[in-house]
Amino acid sequence: MRNLRPFVMILMSLGIGLAAMTVAAQWLRERSMQQTRPVLVATQELAAGTRLERSMLEVVHWPKDALSVPALSKQEEAEGRVITGNLLRGEPVLVARLAATGEAGGLSALLRDGRRAVTVKVNEIVGVAGFALPGNFVDVMVHTTDPQNQPVSRIVLERIRVLAVAQDAGPQDNKPRVVNAVTLEVTPQEAERMDLARSVGTLSLVLRGQSDTAPVATQGARKRDVLLAEAPAAVVNKPLARRSAPPPEREPLPEVLRGVKSSAQ
Repeated sequence: MRNLRPFVMILMSLGIGLAAMTVAAQWLRERSMQQTRPVLVATQELAAGTRLERSMLEVVHWPKDALSVPALSKQEEAEGRVITGNLLRGEPVLVARLAATGEAGGLSALLRDGRRAVTVKVNEIVGVAGFALPGNFVDVMVHTTDPQNQPVSRIVLERIRVLAVAQDAGPQDNKPRVVNAVTLEVTPQEAERMDLARSVGTLSLVLRGQSDTAPVATQGARKRDVLLAEAPAAVVNKPLARRSAPPPEREPLPEVLRGVKSSAQ
């Protein structure tokens, strides 16, 4: 019996240690669960306008302080909804990135309230050599003739968001592509102006900075602005003023001796 006692003590120590590890692990797990929350994320890259399915989503635990905006936590809440922006793999599904419930997928889900989609036929020059990508902002310029039948180019629409190039609403790795059509997001009034501008002249797109919101105040460019640009004033070389000749020196008068005194005549 004395030989078995050490083995019993060792087995009891191992059991107590294993129980302590189990309790500690459970405590750490519960504590970590209290500091995190379930968040729904994408399991693959999703393009804007995609209708979400269960296979595209999974629930993971995120730190509570990591997200300051509302995000979905259940697959049932997102199933059948349409996303209005691209989602990367592992990115949370935010409420602000979802279209209204019942919205059909496709380009119509990307339009904001009160906006319309207008497609403009472009070429390599008009389409900014393919650098106008979905999500970028452009100005629309028209080339036409003024009431005096003189050619004029002027910006008619400012800061217009590009919805799609050709039939793609995704950025396509941000690589420039020369396409034959660009779809823009405009208000109804801007759609009318664009249609009129398209009928009276040719349109061009001017790529704009993402953070550039300053309005454009120009009168348009005409032929005289190109051909008759102001030249710097010519420097006129004035002739040097002639110096007047100094007056001739007067010759001294001859002296006449009279006795012991001299006097000038």
